Amino acid sequence: MPRDVKVLVVDDDPVTRSCLAEYFAAEHYDVIVAETAEEAGRIASTQDVDLVLLDIRLPGKDGLTLTRELRVLSEVGIILVSGRQDEIERIVGLECGADEYVTKPFNPREILARAKNLIRRVKQARTLPTRSARENVVVFAGCTLHIDRRRVVDADGGEMELTEGEFQLLKAFLRHAGQTMTRDHLMDMIRNREWAPNDRTVDVLVGRLRRKLKDNPANPRIILTVHGVGYRFMPVPDERA
Repeated sequence: MPRDVKVLVVDDDPVTRSCLAEYFAAEHYDVIVAETAEEAGRIASTQDVDLVLLDIRLPGKDGLTLTRELRVLSEVGIILVSGRQDEIERIVGLECGADEYVTKPFNPREILARAKNLIRRVKQARTLPTRSARENVVVFAGCTLHIDRRRVVDADGGEMELTEGEFQLLKAFLRHAGQTMTRDHLMDMIRNREWAPNDRTVDVLVGRLRRKLKDNPANPRIILTVHGVGYRFMPVPDERA
């Protein structure tokens, strides 16, 4: 698979950029490099990129802005790289549409492991259009999920694209509809990696899904919070909520 995968490394620091590029090239990935968000945007708009390794603090347009723009263009996998141990920045990055977040100094093998998992999910998502039309559509709670396009249409007809993390979480909820799911179980299903007990990825993704499904977070009817445990997905909205 690596030879068929195009990785875009975006970092203004030549040492970090070279380190990541050389490491992925050694693993036989097709690697492109960019120093700025503007350059990376031009590359992503003209080439089929599978994964972006993106530094948050770029000169000019920053990595978070580019993340939002990339999410509009495609379903590319995005791993944010930051020089700060900042939980708020990490959450904002995930809310912007990133799939992973790592901090410097990083272990290249860890980034490679995360990249492989993310690329596998991106590739699988891109093969979904081969399914039949019936398999490609799931209706729940007045909403319609188009699996082939990874888009959801809400009850008012509004159509929104799902990020890779949102898509995987929604699929996990649909597979276990009506069941109470713990955060660690959900994390295992959508990430397939080690995670820390204080990791708020699931909570961030739930918040983003609620907004896209127009599920009022103050009084949710589709994704219910089970305090002290996790979440319960209701394919038919809970009218008691």
